[in-house]
Formats: sequence, structure tokens, C-alpha cells
Amino acid sequence: QVQLVESGGGLVQAGGSLRLSCAASGRTISTYTMGWFRQAPGKEREFVAAISWSGGRTTYADSVRGRFTISRDNAKNTMYLNMNSLKPEDTAVYYCAARTFYGSTYYPNDFEFWGQGTQVTVSS
Repeated sequence: QVQLVESGGGLVQAGGSLRLSCAASGRTISTYTMGWFRQAPGKEREFVAAISWSGGRTTYADSVRGRFTISRDNAKNTMYLNMNSLKPEDTAVYYCAARTFYGSTYYPNDFEFWGQGTQVTVSS
């Protein structure tokens, strides 16, 4: 079993930047596909970005492509999400997730392990 803990959320003005971290414990995540999701009030949880076990492949939602960058450091058992040019519509609770199997889809049900989430609020 792997435990995931997000950090780095907060309040930022539109156009600003934040860096989220997801620290894993209990097991190495070096062979896991990792992802970021977000959920705004009254909305379903949605995919933001994912990264392959090696970091060689990254996938982004259209809404964040070009503004967000996902990365990982397997030696530190940690994943990151750099968020630039933030918009009010990026306001949500951001969750990190992990899965042990290969797949080409990125729905929430495709991921086995979840963190508790960190709040990101972007003011206009």
C-alpha cells in the first residue's frame, strides 16, 4: 500500500504560479504511473495531468496544456505539478493519484491510490 500526501496549495492571484508536491510513502512509486486530478465545488473530479513511471511520457488536459508541467523525482519518491498563468477557473482541490498498471485512459477509476487533496484558489 502506498500513501500519498499533497502539499503546496494556497491562494494566488490570477496570472500567478504555484508548485504542488505529492510525497509518497510506504512503497516506492518508481514503477507507478502518477497523475493529478482536481475537483471544483459542485463538479466531478477531472483529469489534469499524468506522467509515466520513467517520466518519459506526459499527458495533459486541454485546459492546462502549455500552463502546467508535471514531473517526478523517483529518488525522492515525489511528484510535482508546476502551475503557471493560473486562472480563476483553476480553483479546485487538487489530488495526486497513482496506479500500478499500464493504461491509455486517465479516468479517476483508473487510479488505485489517492491523496487527501490540497486546495488551490485563484482570485481574479
